Amino acid sequence: MNDFETLLASCRTAVERWVRSRVSSSADAEDILQETYLAAFRRFPELRNLSVFLPWILGIARRKYADWCRAQARRKEILLGSLPDMPADTPEDSAVEETLDALPERDRLMLRLFYQEMLSQKQISVQLRIPEGTVKSRMSAARDRFRSAYPCPPKGEIAVKQNKLILPRLLPDYSIVWKDEPAFPVLCEELTGWFIVPKPGEKLVWGMYDLPSRKLDVSYEMAVTGPASVHGLEGVAITAKVIQPQPAVPEGDLMRGAVDASTGGQEEWRFIAQEKDGFTRFLSAEHIEGETRVLITFLDGDDFMDNWGFGEDNRGTPVHLEPLGKLQRKGAELTTREAKPFLDVAGRCCVTLDGTPHDTVCVMDFGMYCEGIVSEQYLNHQGRTVLWRRFNRDDWAVDRYGKRWSELLPGNEQITVNGQRFVHWYDCLCIR
Repeated sequence: MNDFETLLASCRTAVERWVRSRVSSSADAEDILQETYLAAFRRFPELRNLSVFLPWILGIARRKYADWCRAQARRKEILLGSLPDMPADTPEDSAVEETLDALPERDRLMLRLFYQEMLSQKQISVQLRIPEGTVKSRMSAARDRFRSAYPCPPKGEIAVKQNKLILPRLLPDYSIVWKDEPAFPVLCEELTGWFIVPKPGEKLVWGMYDLPSRKLDVSYEMAVTGPASVHGLEGVAITAKVIQPQPAVPEGDLMRGAVDASTGGQEEWRFIAQEKDGFTRFLSAEHIEGETRVLITFLDGDDFMDNWGFGEDNRGTPVHLEPLGKLQRKGAELTTREAKPFLDVAGRCCVTLDGTPHDTVCVMDFGMYCEGIVSEQYLNHQGRTVLWRRFNRDDWAVDRYGKRWSELLPGNEQITVNGQRFVHWYDCLCIR
C-alpha cells in the first residue's frame, strides 16, 4: 500500500464514527465519506506533515459535512440552527435573510461574521476584542433567537425542524419525466409497505396523501430501536407510532378504508423484522387491544401472511432490483407476460418533488402488495423511496365502494395493464 492508503486505513474508523455520529441516514453518511476520501486523495500531495493526517482528514470531513448541511438548507430541509460549528456560505433563502435582518444588531453581527464572512470564533474574538468564551455564548444565544424567529415552512414544504421530521399537510407538487436511459440496478432494503430499512439507527416519517385533495390523511413515525429475536431468528425491533391529523378522516370518505386498513385501528405497532439472504421480511407484529398486548408471528400461518407476509413461506421481498423484462410500458399503457403477482423495474425517471429533482428507477408491483392493485415505487440511487403511488383496478372492491374507481375518482390519473383500467388512488411520501 502507498502512504495514503496506509494512513487512511489507520484513521478510517475514526472518520466514519465522526460522520455517522452527525448524520442519521446511512446513505447520506456514505456519500459524505466517499466525498471526503476522494477530496483527501486529491489533496494528499499537499500534505507536508504526515503525522497530522488524522486532524487533516477530519477537517475535510467537517467541510464535506457542512456542504451537505448547506445543500439540505437550500432545499428547506433543515434550519440554520442545525448547521455544524463551521463557517458556511451565505444562505440563499430570502426567509433566512429576512429573519437575520429582524434580529438585534449584536445577534445579526455574530451570525453574519460566522456564517457569511467565514470567520472562526477565535477570529471573531480578535476582531471584536472580546474573549472567545463571550463569542461562544453570544453565538449560542443568537442561534436560539434565530430559531425562534425563523418563519414556519410554507404549505407543501418538506422540513426537518429542530431535528424533528415533519411531513407537509399537503402533498408537494411533483412531476415525473421518463428517461430514454437504461435503469440502474438498485439495492432496496426497505420493508414492503412500511418503507423503513431493518437496520440499527434507521428512522423515518411517512404518510398517505389523498387524491385529488392532496391532504395528509395519516402518517407514521418509525424507528429501529435495537436488536431483537423471535422463535430463534435474529432481527431488529421497530416501533411505528400512528399520527392522525385533525380532523380525522370522516366516515364515508374514500380514504377512510385505506387508513383503517393501514393502522388496524391502532395508535402504535411494534415489529420484529430482518434482512437476510437478499430479502427483507417481517417476523412479528404486535399491538395493544384494550389492555391486552397481542403478538402475531411468522409461525401463525394465514393470520400473519395476509397482513405481513410476502413471498413463498414468508421468504420476503428481494432487495436487489433490476429489470426482468416481465413488463413493457409506453406512457400510460402497460403490457405484462405474467399472470401471477410480481415486481419489475419499469424504467428510469426524473422525479421533481417540491422543486428538487431525483434520478430514480420506477419499480412496479403487480398484485404482490394487494390483489387488484398496481403500485409505482420511485427509488433513488441509495435504494430509498422518493415517492410511492397506488392504482386500483377499476372494479377493485366494487361491492364495498358501490362504484367503479373511474366513477369515484373521475379526475384522477389512469393507466391500463393488458387493456384493464387502473385508477390512481393515493400517494405515500417519506422523509428521513
